[in-house]
Amino acid sequence: MSSVPPGSGWPEDPATAATPVAHDPDDVVALAAGGDTPAELAARQSVCRACPRLVAWREEVADVRRRAFAGETYWGRPVPGWGDDEPRVLIVGLAPAAHGGNRTGRIFTGDRSGDWLFASLHRTGLAAIPTSVRAGDGQRLIGARVMAAVRCAPPANKPTPQERATCFPWLARELELVAPGARVVVTLGGFAWQAAWPALRQAGFALPRSRPPFGHGTEVEIAYRDAPVRLIGCYHPSQQNTFTGRVTERMLDDVFARAAALAGLATGE
Repeated sequence: MSSVPPGSGWPEDPATAATPVAHDPDDVVALAAGGDTPAELAARQSVCRACPRLVAWREEVADVRRRAFAGETYWGRPVPGWGDDEPRVLIVGLAPAAHGGNRTGRIFTGDRSGDWLFASLHRTGLAAIPTSVRAGDGQRLIGARVMAAVRCAPPANKPTPQERATCFPWLARELELVAPGARVVVTLGGFAWQAAWPALRQAGFALPRSRPPFGHGTEVEIAYRDAPVRLIGCYHPSQQNTFTGRVTERMLDDVFARAAALAGLATGE
């Protein structure tokens, strides 16, 4: 089985057998625009088949599987946004990992990057427990939501420009739906920093005319309607970054504690 059928009982699966499926970029535009709630949009994201190369790759990975997970069933579908439906902190990443989100069905779950991310979110009061192992494990985000610029695991972690453009409406619409309460946007890595900028603009956020260079801890004042919002850059907690010390627990905690404070959320609860 190359992917989990929607509505088949997978924990936290937002889709059903009746969820409409996008088969090309035009479908993505139409179905993203028609997603009226975060839950409905997540369902539509989770069954998208608009990028043939990504569909083939994510399902091949789900069929072949890594030896350590040979006995598991892989999700093998796009990984939708996940977390609070009325978040104050938004976290944007690049794309699911082939043996992380593509296996577990939850963004940043089941891989080393997610281990670092969720542990930090827990320490700073934005996650209920310090681990995110699989869908249905009891984890929940507190006043926060995680999403990705590209919803399918790409080969070599490198989506093509066309794949990024095709997936763009999913991100822009998700940002639009959760914008009213959002007070902080944290981007994990330079690619997410770049991808978030036009998506935030399309979602109705007011941004400076030019995009500042990405950097860890870089902050930009933006706004949604009359509400101030802060965009914060954060190094991605990838294995390369954490193994080399480019990212430390303290560095992540400082960013997310800052985000929680700016958003008016108590930390460490």
